[in-house]
Formats: sequence, C-alpha cells, structure tokens
Amino acid sequence: METTILGGQLILGLVIGIVVLVALILKTKIHAFLALIIAAALTGLIGGMQPNDVVSTISKGFGNTLGSIGIIIGFGVMMGEIFEKSGAAEKMAMVFLKRLGKKREELALALTGFIVSIPIFCDSGFVVLSPLAKAISKKTKKSVVSLGVALAVGLVVTHSLVPPTPGPLGVAGLFNANVGTLILWAIPLSIPMVLAAMVYAKWIGKKIYQLPNDAGDGWIRPEYQKPILNFDTSSTKNLPSTFMAFAPILLPVILILLNTVVTALKLDSPITVIIQFIGAPVVAVGLGLIVAIYGLTRSESRKTTLENMERGIKTAGIIILVTGGGGALGQILRDGGAGQYIAELVAGTALPAILLPFIIASLVRLIQGSGTVAMITSASITAPILATMNVNPVFAALAACIGSLIFSYFNDSFFWVVNRLLGIEDAKEQIRVWSVTTTIAWAVGIVELLIVNAIFG
Repeated sequence: METTILGGQLILGLVIGIVVLVALILKTKIHAFLALIIAAALTGLIGGMQPNDVVSTISKGFGNTLGSIGIIIGFGVMMGEIFEKSGAAEKMAMVFLKRLGKKREELALALTGFIVSIPIFCDSGFVVLSPLAKAISKKTKKSVVSLGVALAVGLVVTHSLVPPTPGPLGVAGLFNANVGTLILWAIPLSIPMVLAAMVYAKWIGKKIYQLPNDAGDGWIRPEYQKPILNFDTSSTKNLPSTFMAFAPILLPVILILLNTVVTALKLDSPITVIIQFIGAPVVAVGLGLIVAIYGLTRSESRKTTLENMERGIKTAGIIILVTGGGGALGQILRDGGAGQYIAELVAGTALPAILLPFIIASLVRLIQGSGTVAMITSASITAPILATMNVNPVFAALAACIGSLIFSYFNDSFFWVVNRLLGIEDAKEQIRVWSVTTTIAWAVGIVELLIVNAIFG
C-alpha cells in the first residue's frame, strides 16, 4: 500500500511539473531557463523530495550537464563566429555543394552529421557544424531550418544507435550483445530513419522559412522563394583554402576518434595517455578553436578577432543557461524515482518481449530528457528479463536505443542546442522543428526493427 502511495505521489509530481513547465513557456513572459528551474523544484517537492535535496539536486543536474558540454558549447560558438567572419564557413559550403551537387544540400549535411556523430557527442557536433547550415542557407536561400534539422537528425540518430557512442556501447554490455554485430545492424537501420526525417526537414523548412540576415547576427523571415541553383560555387571572394577551412573541424573529430579507438582497444602506453588527453572533447575542440584563431584570422587585428569571439560568447550564454536548466529538471526526475517507477510498471506487463526495452526507453526519455540515461535505464531493467526469453540481444539493444529518440522536448539539452542555434525561439515552432523530427526517426526505427526481428530474430 505504501509503495502504491509513493508511486502515485511520484507520478503526481511529474504531471504537475510538466504541465507547469509547458504553461510557463507557452503562456507567460517567464524565460525558458527560469521555467525549467521552477518546474524542477515543483516536481521534486510534490514528488516527495526534501526541500534541501531539491536544491542540491537542481544544482547537481545543472553542473553535471554543463560540466560535460558547457565548455564545448562556449568553444564551439566562438569557433563558429570565426568561421563566419573569416569566410571559412562559406568555403566549406562551396566545397560540399560542388562535390555533392546542387539540390542535395540537406543530404550533404545529413550525411556529414551521420558520420561525425559516431565518434563525438551530437551536441558538440551540431555546435561545430551548424555554421555550415547557416552558410549554405545564405548562398542558396534555402531555409536554415531544413538544412539545420537535416544536420541535427544525422547527428542524433547515429549518436543514439551506433557504438562507440557511450549510450549504445553501454546498452550492448548490459544485453551482452556483440558490439561489432550491433554496429553492422545499427548503421543500415539508421539510414531510413535519417532519410525519413530529412523529408520532414525539407517540408518544415518551407513552413518556417527562415534565413540569416545580411549582417549575419540575426534572422529574417521573408516570403518563401525557390532555392538559387545557378550560383557560383567557385566564389571569387578572398576565402580561406579548403584545408584551412576544414582543419578546425577535422582536427577535433580526428583527435576524438583516436581517443575512442585507443580507449576501446585498452592500449597501455605513454602515447595512449597523450592521445586520451588531447582526444578528450573539451581539449580537442579547444585545439580546434586555436587552429581557427591562428589559421583563419591572419588578416584581422587582435581587437577584431577578440570582438568576434566575444560576440559568439554572448550567443553561448543563453544556450548554456537553458541547457543547464534542462539538466536540472532531468536530474530531479532521475533522483526523484519517477522514471524508475514507471519503467518497472511497464516491465511487469504482458507486452511482446522485443517491445519492452523500446517502451521503457521511450517513457524514461519523455520523463527525464536524456537519451543515454533512457537507453541505459531500459537495458538495466529489461536485460535480466529478456535473458530468459528467446530474444536476440542485438535487437533488444537496438530497441532500447531507438526508444530513446522519442519526442525530444524541453528537458533535453539537444532540443535547446538545435533550436537556439537555428534561431527558433517560439515554443510551438521549437516542437515542430525538433520534437516532431525525432519522433519520425523513432517511429521509422521501431517499424524497421519489428520487421528485421520477425525475419532474423
């Protein structure tokens, strides 16, 4: 009886917290950051947490979230400002368009994200690569929304499904699934998920037609116009070389990938220690920023360079605060026990075995926002259950990973990173731009998984 009362209190706190959060963001003048903190406090207090624990948990969630990506966001937006002012972003856009052909800009960005996010976190990847979407939008007059969403979905799908990203790797271990086999299944299953979401990205880009303004420091919404297809991809402007334009991005990607490889191989040598240090995301992106500063600003004065980077820091401030607020809410929901309680209820039902990790990951993701936590929680609960059933452990792992993609919204840090960097501030538009996109990938993924499980499971 006591457990039932406690569970009901957890659910009540969760429901009230989410309702208050949505109401504050949609209907009041309260900023999203403050709304997230208020919702976190209400959820914890109504859910039965002690007031002192609520305060400490909010602080812990805020700090933990920013501890992992806050510095990277700061470095990344400074790098992005240098890309734009130096012409490096425009040069990269020209290279992509020239190599992959016109009319395929969304595909080019989706493929870029698809590859880059295997070794690095999608938050970091989007911060570093979003200047590409902005530059291509300027040149082609395609909506930055369609371009940015295509990039973001390429990043988030492989981040959620393909090892050696930490989440899928942890799930593979919990289900005792072969990592190599998981990679071989995850990559082909990811492709239709990205393509389906990319089709939606093109559609929503026409509905929310947004372009960078001429000054490059804001956004405009003119009447929709057809993309420019006959622009010159060999601009006569004084742009950086192809190598120098790509080096600030490629350097951190390569360093992080090397770190991933040597860590997975468990190599023990002084060189390994050095690689692991310079391949840590914070260090790697910082080195990329240094390359951008000294390689792309040679014609600018010290004062101009610093002013450009400080302009980027102003952009980062809001992103960092809102991202940390989402982390605070997620931590309250995790520590309060609502996610674990609901997951255990679902595990006790008579649903088909392959759907258990998928449904639990979906629910936990909706409750606390972190895709990695959702898939790990799901695997932890369902792995012992599925071990006694006739379920392919690789497919069970994929079910947990796919479930973690559902409806990214206010308590997910990547939701804020994507929307803020694309200049989407209205809450309803934010949901249309990113929440619906991830749900499309989620839906396509489970249909694919059910088909392959029926044939090969």
